Amino acid sequence: MDINRRKVLALGAAGAGLTALGVVRAQPAGAALAGPVTETVYLTGTDADNTVPWDFQVTAGRRSGEWSTIPTPSNWEFHGFGSYNYGGTLVPEEKGNYRHTFTPPASWSGRRIFVVFEAAMTDASVKVNGTSAGPTHQGGFYQFRYDITGLLRLGQSNLLEVTVSKESSNNSINDAERRGDFWNFGGLFRPVTLQAFPAARIDRVAVNAKADGTFTADVALAGVTAAGRVTAQIRKLDGTAVGGSFSASVASGAATVRVSTTASQPALWTAETPNLYQVELTLANGSGTALHSTATRFGFRTIEVRTGDGIYVNGKRIVLKGVNRHTFWPTLGRASSPRLARQAIGLMKDMNMNAVRMSHYPPDTFFLDLCDELGLYVLDELTGWQRRYDENVGAPLVAAMVRRDVNHPSILFWCNGNEGGWNTALDDDYALYDPQQRKVLHPWTTFSGIDTSHYQTYTSTANKAAGNTIFMPTEFLHGLYDGGVGAGLNDYWKVMNGAQRSAGGFIWAFADESVARDDRGGAIDTFGNRAPDGILGPYLEKEASFATVRDIWSPIQLNSPDYYANTFPSAFDGTTKIQNRYTFTNVNQLRFTWQLVKFPNPGAGTGHTVTAERTFTGPDVAPGGTGSLVLGLPADWAGNDALGITATDPTGRVITGWLWRIKKAADYRSRIVVPGSGSVTATENSTGVTMAAGTLRITIGKSNGRLTAVSRDGTAVSLTNGPALSVGTGTFTGLSHFKDGSGWVVQANYTGDLTSVRWRLDSSGWLQMEYRYHRTGNHDYLGVNLDYPESKVRSVTWLGDGPYRVWKNRLRGVTPDVWTKQYNNTATGASGFQYPEFKGYHARTCWARLGTTEGNITMVAAEEGLFLRLFTPAVGPDPQTATAPFPGGNISFLDGIAPIGNKFHGAASVGPESQPNVAAGDYHRSVYFLFSA
Repeated sequence: MDINRRKVLALGAAGAGLTALGVVRAQPAGAALAGPVTETVYLTGTDADNTVPWDFQVTAGRRSGEWSTIPTPSNWEFHGFGSYNYGGTLVPEEKGNYRHTFTPPASWSGRRIFVVFEAAMTDASVKVNGTSAGPTHQGGFYQFRYDITGLLRLGQSNLLEVTVSKESSNNSINDAERRGDFWNFGGLFRPVTLQAFPAARIDRVAVNAKADGTFTADVALAGVTAAGRVTAQIRKLDGTAVGGSFSASVASGAATVRVSTTASQPALWTAETPNLYQVELTLANGSGTALHSTATRFGFRTIEVRTGDGIYVNGKRIVLKGVNRHTFWPTLGRASSPRLARQAIGLMKDMNMNAVRMSHYPPDTFFLDLCDELGLYVLDELTGWQRRYDENVGAPLVAAMVRRDVNHPSILFWCNGNEGGWNTALDDDYALYDPQQRKVLHPWTTFSGIDTSHYQTYTSTANKAAGNTIFMPTEFLHGLYDGGVGAGLNDYWKVMNGAQRSAGGFIWAFADESVARDDRGGAIDTFGNRAPDGILGPYLEKEASFATVRDIWSPIQLNSPDYYANTFPSAFDGTTKIQNRYTFTNVNQLRFTWQLVKFPNPGAGTGHTVTAERTFTGPDVAPGGTGSLVLGLPADWAGNDALGITATDPTGRVITGWLWRIKKAADYRSRIVVPGSGSVTATENSTGVTMAAGTLRITIGKSNGRLTAVSRDGTAVSLTNGPALSVGTGTFTGLSHFKDGSGWVVQANYTGDLTSVRWRLDSSGWLQMEYRYHRTGNHDYLGVNLDYPESKVRSVTWLGDGPYRVWKNRLRGVTPDVWTKQYNNTATGASGFQYPEFKGYHARTCWARLGTTEGNITMVAAEEGLFLRLFTPAVGPDPQTATAPFPGGNISFLDGIAPIGNKFHGAASVGPESQPNVAAGDYHRSVYFLFSA
């Protein structure tokens, strides 16, 4: 980041009046620069959170022909102008006309003054005081500037006019940018500034700082009319000097100079250790008078692609845990802010990601600044989605991207377009502006020794990861709706993390790119199944895969107790195995906290109560190593319900948490299901047997042995028609009933897969449903169903894994606790947008309390491993293969549930966990019901 652009303040105003501009002479932290600096002022606001109104008119669509004002920077569609368009729909007649008046300081006399556009979408023609500033700029995501020194009236009012054409007059730009698989917008969506340089100046700097401390800076100069010298000083960000100054002579008329030095044992930059420095550079004349000073941030680090081996940073092989991210917000389009960028990066870090791909264009500079500061590896990408720029228009865009972004240590690779949208004639251009000579990728294919192929099946992923070429898919596990991303990731990551030539990969995608349409009352437009691809919702709501990714990609893995059992083995001794998946961080740099907790009973609240806890430093386990985490639990630890552990990284960020149940389902059943001391009676008629306990009536049908009616206090409760096998047959053979202590039993017998159902009503009001069935072979699900009207449901509170629903191939990330959620009918990514979704499969349920208009229905499991199914989720339009089957009925008690596919692959192609359930023979369960007001 250029320090001269780091801390600037804009004061602007629209209309014909004079504008007072705040001129900022930026200084680096801790030290004053030696000479005059570049003075920068904003004509627009600094970002989408801090805008300045400009005069505006759109030529087509909503409010066309009407002069008004618009906040800048912004995309005009979100302020009632023009039309919304997804890729492929071209609107060449839609243009935006901007006008803005400003007064540059009279003190700028003798300086070179540029108007700088961080981006304009898509073609931009610029006039100052009625005169063209230069050729129309083409390309919607790139920084460009005009030297307007000769057009300005210093100390007086000036008029800036900009016409932005939503579509380009160059068809290859439309092909690369406007016909891509993403939303198209128009406008000045990134800031516009004035930059005033001294007449002799440092125009830009390209740094190459390696892990061994060697440092060079290629300095581009302008306006040098006499011999002089460029002097440099490296500093820490607090201003402390690193070594002495170093310099190089400059000849009269020189356009470039290189300065170099070697720093002793610098702190290296990685995504785990984002150590930054800055270099101050001063251009001086022959007598030593400083003419211009500037500073830029950088990091010492070395990137290597070792052919047939892997990707190395500072000599260590890295595995990228990445995501594809569009710059997007539902009410802003591609306009953004540091606040939104920090929020996005924070969520990536919360998911234990260490990398992000800029799909499919270079981002705002502040996003890259934050990647440098917070620690993320970056793939910076030239636009080109399945179509490419022509060489004549693409070459200056490559130059613009690399010149702007070259000093960011976070950038590992340049991407020359996407999925065939690369012009190979541009491959060599990147190195012209990058002294680090970072490799260029062709995302979707093999180039620069790296196979980046997209959306491979599990089998092809395993084969490629075990092959001879570095494998790093730049898109995998497509996140349409609730399929993909987390579903299958556990299997994929076992092969992608474990193979020598696997360099990780990038999930598609970070967030749903869905527009809040102001022309539709704010309704979310997902453009069918094209936009809702995210781990997060449009407003960054956490969908279920968020927790799955966080768990699987945690750099600290605790390998016992077992993730899937989620309960302790009887021989647990207070020690758990630990695996360190960091590349540069020892476990002894982390903090761990354990908590012993107890869960409330149904109706007594949610969450848990902490009974004891301890925080301690992690053991000495080197990166890539394994060891043991000795917890030091108290002697009475087993009397609690669960044990929780959290790990915190050196920055204070919680890496992830684990919570294991100590007590089993049978323990909670004994605690909750308390027998009564009264009696139960029974009556029989031609259709059923009715058991009665107080005001509770339970009727079992004589024709099928199923629950046919429930009433409490004379009011019906609509739970009926079960248990019915979710898969298999059962032929009813007979029914008997009899008194059983303080209860009454109705016994139903069957032939076929369902063998028996035993109903027992206790005088306490608890109804036991005990069933047995037999199945073998492969099945999508296994268990029994009942019916209950969905329209009567209001909420559910349960002790089990949550708060999200699960699939067979997405069981990680959920944790046991007492959770609650209100009924919603969210179709993930398509409608509703309430998370967690209410409906679906819920893992390892011990008890659940369904809140309904007819009262509460409490259900308690007697055995471990129960999946509770609550209704069938809604699905967005055209899910392709991002679907999963559900059994009949709408409340199910299951021993096996279905996996889900993603947009491009059915579940069968996504790995071992995504295969059908293999039925094991005989199954037996008891579920208890209590019906209360």
